[in-house]
Amino acid sequence: MDEASLTVNNELDSEMFVSWLSDHCYQCVYQPLGVVPARPAPGVPSSVDFTVGTQHGINLQMNSSALNLELCTVQFHFGEHGNYSLWVKNLNDSSVVNCSLVTDTEPVSSYLPILIAFVSLAGLAILSAIGSTIMRLDTVKNLMLRLGNSMETERLINSELGSPGGIVETATDSILPNPASPIRRLRSLDTFRGISLVIMVFVNYGGGRYWFFRHESWNGLTVADLVFPWFVFIMGTSTSLSVSSALRSGLTRFSLFAKVLWRSTQLFLIGVFVINPNYCQGPLAWDTLRIPGVLQRLAFSYLAVAALDLCVARNRLDNLPEDAWWHSARDFLLYWPAWLCVVVLETVWLCLTFLLPVPGCPGGYLGPGGIGDMGQYPNCTGGAAGYVDRWLLGEKHIYQTPSSRLIYMSHMPFDPEGVLGSINSVLMAFLGLQAGKILLHYKNQHSSIMSRFLIWGLVLGVISATLTKCSLNEGFIPVNKNLWSLSYVTTLGCFAFVFLVLVYYTVDVRKWWSGAPFFYPGMNSILVYVGHEVLEEYFPFRWRMANSQSHAEHLTQNLLATSCWVLISFVLYRKKIFWKI
Repeated sequence: MDEASLTVNNELDSEMFVSWLSDHCYQCVYQPLGVVPARPAPGVPSSVDFTVGTQHGINLQMNSSALNLELCTVQFHFGEHGNYSLWVKNLNDSSVVNCSLVTDTEPVSSYLPILIAFVSLAGLAILSAIGSTIMRLDTVKNLMLRLGNSMETERLINSELGSPGGIVETATDSILPNPASPIRRLRSLDTFRGISLVIMVFVNYGGGRYWFFRHESWNGLTVADLVFPWFVFIMGTSTSLSVSSALRSGLTRFSLFAKVLWRSTQLFLIGVFVINPNYCQGPLAWDTLRIPGVLQRLAFSYLAVAALDLCVARNRLDNLPEDAWWHSARDFLLYWPAWLCVVVLETVWLCLTFLLPVPGCPGGYLGPGGIGDMGQYPNCTGGAAGYVDRWLLGEKHIYQTPSSRLIYMSHMPFDPEGVLGSINSVLMAFLGLQAGKILLHYKNQHSSIMSRFLIWGLVLGVISATLTKCSLNEGFIPVNKNLWSLSYVTTLGCFAFVFLVLVYYTVDVRKWWSGAPFFYPGMNSILVYVGHEVLEEYFPFRWRMANSQSHAEHLTQNLLATSCWVLISFVLYRKKIFWKI
């Protein structure tokens, strides 16, 4: 899988070194592929077979072993399971060396399974939409009313199509275990969370083993890099609505903070339990226990943002003076102390990232180490972020196999959920909190809500363009999921606001879509996330494949496993079973 066969034919009288370099590797040094001996006789080339990767384009460099001179280079993007021949020879018996690449066997279409899966899922969605439209017709409703009990029939219709209202009772992110008055939330928020969660489950299960469904090796974005920040974002939105409702119900801020602290502690402990699966083989060993993780970062972000909101949230929003100069921007200006705290946190991140001395590394280093930066800083993976984690937590208590090892061949442990990145995750959650403030202050004013979402998206997009210089690697602060860089947060925040506008408009404003099926896992997010991690290796989420080197089989398995969790969440929703902590 993701490999091709390359035969290098040497018609020269000297031995030849073959090196390679991925197009995806920024400022990297060539890596040795092998040696091809000199031809045994005139007209009889020597040949050596190599295996090359097909995920990204590759640069091949041929050097003379005697003088270490570059003979020629070839850039090519090999296709999966293809057979290729590279011929190296002198042109017309001159000293000029020519390299020509020939395709012996055409590669397979490795992306065909994705196309088939997309068409199949799109067909199901279209059929579901047609069915929903038919079920809403008065003629069909009257027919069903005649066939059975009217109340029971209406219940069945609503359970299939979703309740007609745009606001539903929340069950996942409330800081109230048993609120006296039910907290109500827009259905689009749970749909947004469900979309993020479903994609997260799919990519965690393997994403069909396609490279763009895995985390980016260093700078840049893939599909897998989108979902976790969106989950943090919508958590902040839900926190804003939950805190506001709790204060209106008469609970004190101190009691609410105690609940927030307890919930954060539970999230953190569950996260440590989930990412250290050796508990099935005996007691946890402290010397290799990984401390950072997804739920741990959620716990920290939730604690920080909820605490800030409890300091500035208002008990009532209906008594604000409409003639005040700040009224048109009340969703932002009323909470300036919390924003000031976030600015201070970002200042701390910037100072530590660019000013903290890291032994053996240049100041402000943001690179992957390994063979990147021409191999000058092999032990500097992540710069200050990696150094702080290794200093505070220890090398054995952080992630041992970061994504940078695949392309940049880095060997240092590095945790993408580390300490410094958690500061920027607070910013991401706070941007979600700002979205919640907009929903609270402009309740039922759809145009005002969507316009402010789009303004925030535009502002964050401009900040991202400035920080990155609209480039992948040449900006002041590149977009980087491993570091959770500032530009990564502003970019994903921009995407989140724009995407939330689309979901909000289609689900809550126009009611074109009920949010199904993503709404159901969004209502049981903790259970789905923990369940998919703990039961990952068990049937029906995993089984022995006939061909483990097939994208089609991996994609089928991962899609079915993800669909199982969507179905489980639907059944739990119908039975009104929600796991809250």
